[in-house]
Amino acid sequence: MFPIRDHNPSGRVPYVTYALMAANIGIFLSMLPTAGDERALAQLYYDYALLPRRIMEGDGYGALISSQFLHAGWGHIAGNMLFLWIFGDNIEDEMGHGPYLGFYLIAGALSGYAHVLSDPTSFVPTVGASGAIAGVMGAYLLLFPKARVDVLFFIKIFAIPAWIMLMLWFGMQFIGGIGTAAGTGGVAYWAHAGGFVAGLLLALPLWLKRGGPRFWQATDGHPPHPPARYEMPKVKRK
Repeated sequence: MFPIRDHNPSGRVPYVTYALMAANIGIFLSMLPTAGDERALAQLYYDYALLPRRIMEGDGYGALISSQFLHAGWGHIAGNMLFLWIFGDNIEDEMGHGPYLGFYLIAGALSGYAHVLSDPTSFVPTVGASGAIAGVMGAYLLLFPKARVDVLFFIKIFAIPAWIMLMLWFGMQFIGGIGTAAGTGGVAYWAHAGGFVAGLLLALPLWLKRGGPRFWQATDGHPPHPPARYEMPKVKRK
């Protein structure tokens, strides 16, 4: 079950979300020349990727931010940018541009620290915006649980409430983290789960400021904008 879009356009241009996408894509493209140079790539990862063991030894803290802008392949960055495009604009709209940027970076840093705690002796470099974007998804769950999200399930598209999709995604990260031994596998499940929880908690003061449960009652769990309507193309069979 893969999300492809939501039905909730933002009320203003999400400049920060677009800037984050541009920065991630630009940095990824700038890394392509090093793809065939193992020595250069290893040095780049040592300098900028998250290395849990370095953090535990009191070094490399800048990687909690810099690692958020590195990606390991085309599929990695494409998936992350799709999720950021779907969920980021509404959170930026609700928080404001500056607070949203701070929220994004802090959620990403906390997700990285969750990964460090899950495997503190690892010297395997960890990269990607997934943890920060998981924070955006956690905030989305809190603020807009009933927003409609289109998901691709096998070959059909279904519109479902955001809370179903987001809780299933979080459950998969939690189960993946429990089922994967430390130091094995290629997915930082605990970074994803930690970022999700961090984002939810960081968005809690805003939700309370908006009235808490009264905010849900006033908006019915949706962003405060008219929903977008999509028409699925019709295909005629001969």
